[in-house]
Amino acid sequence: MPENEQAPDTEKPTSPFDLEDSDLYSKYLLFSRGEMLFVLRALQQKGCMITAHFDHGKSFFLTSLIDVDGDEDQLIFDYGSNEEMNRKVAGADKVIFTSSLDKVKVQFTLPGITPITHEQRPAFSGNLPESILRLQRREYYRLSTPVANPLKCFVPLADGILETTVLDISGGGIGLMLPADRKDFAADSAFANCKLELPEEGTIVFNMIVRNAFFQSNKTGNSYLRAGCEFDNLSGAKLAAIQRYITRIERERKARESGML
Repeated sequence: MPENEQAPDTEKPTSPFDLEDSDLYSKYLLFSRGEMLFVLRALQQKGCMITAHFDHGKSFFLTSLIDVDGDEDQLIFDYGSNEEMNRKVAGADKVIFTSSLDKVKVQFTLPGITPITHEQRPAFSGNLPESILRLQRREYYRLSTPVANPLKCFVPLADGILETTVLDISGGGIGLMLPADRKDFAADSAFANCKLELPEEGTIVFNMIVRNAFFQSNKTGNSYLRAGCEFDNLSGAKLAAIQRYITRIERERKARESGML
């Protein structure tokens, strides 16, 4: 399983540990044992990739849930292929797990995980967490952009213009796919004069603020940095253009599914 030994070395950890901001995200926290088991089992059943952060967010590796034992309140995680990384995480006193379930961010903390043997292969074991953050905000409808014709966002940086792929878009912001080694997209980073090319709507120039950034992996197992960015003071005309684009793409998608296109 692909993994990196070090997350980008920035002043702030690239991983967005939202669950530690109880004032801002308390309403998204699950404390019910039944609700938490439901979410964890869904992560297992759907084979969701999970990023395990430790060493104050400086180190991480990719894993997945291979068993959720509700009787023992025990979680079994897949073992990594890097023995040094396995040894390091086994000695960590805090591990923060971040994943995505049906486009909803899931995050929880465990006070360490223990190496075990599960079904004759190495694995990690941990207890049921005290709470789970299920961050689902519905201020705007969020559209996953077409894979065949993805949107492009151009971000001015000190070393030039960075062309990025837009994973999703809403009236509130966009999700960007970035190289895993980018060091300038930590949470709260601000970017001015970004450009978004919307088919049939033209080019929109806007400012944005990074609200979260975490590592994910694609179907081939390669990791990338996913940055969730919020539009900063977007004008009404630009917001209307984005909403027209979302409505048109969604209408076309539904037409294809019904066989009308």
